Amino acid sequence: MFLTLLFSSPLLALAWIIAILFSLTVHEFSHGLMAKFRGDLTAEREGRLSLNPLVHLDLFGLIPLLLFGFGWAKPVPFNPYNLKNPKWDSVLIALAGPFMNLCIATVSAIAFRLLIGGGVIDGTNLLTAFLFFLILLNLFLMFFNIIPIAPLDGSKLFFALFDAPKYESLRRFVAIRGPQILMIAVLLSLFTNVDIFFFISQPAYSVCHALSGTSCEAYQSMLFSSI
Repeated sequence: MFLTLLFSSPLLALAWIIAILFSLTVHEFSHGLMAKFRGDLTAEREGRLSLNPLVHLDLFGLIPLLLFGFGWAKPVPFNPYNLKNPKWDSVLIALAGPFMNLCIATVSAIAFRLLIGGGVIDGTNLLTAFLFFLILLNLFLMFFNIIPIAPLDGSKLFFALFDAPKYESLRRFVAIRGPQILMIAVLLSLFTNVDIFFFISQPAYSVCHALSGTSCEAYQSMLFSSI
């Protein structure tokens, strides 16, 4: 997506990359901030409690992000032994990232509504495009990260809910096979026409519509047809 935009509309490509860098940075920063609130300073000591995108970027995650629209940032470390309640504080730390993505999407949608609904600027303006990217990207990040398989944030909640000894084999399967299943799903999504992540895209577009007051799929089509 980024490379397509780069050659067809450099300014729109810049808006997209700023939106994704901002979203990933705040997501990771939120993990570290919640860890600090719950008693662990590991992220702060390692310089990860920062809003500087450079400290969170993973080169091997950034390249596929630019080429294929899928990538990752460096996970923020935390030490569960420093937490006040390791089991549930780990869940709070994990879910802080997706929660902040929802906050960014909501605030961006409010600004989007005010600017367009108030007639301040029209829908093809670069600022409204940037706000739209923030809404949609953060909703996709939120729904993707709450998938309850390792190493995604939702796995922390899964492990906390299914911590009884009788679920040991299930936890082992999610921990070991989860990354493999996730990678296969990503490859299928990238290189086939299979909409393997429909359970992410459909809710993301629905919530985007509810927040922004417009059809996000239609707006996206309009935005890209104008370049």
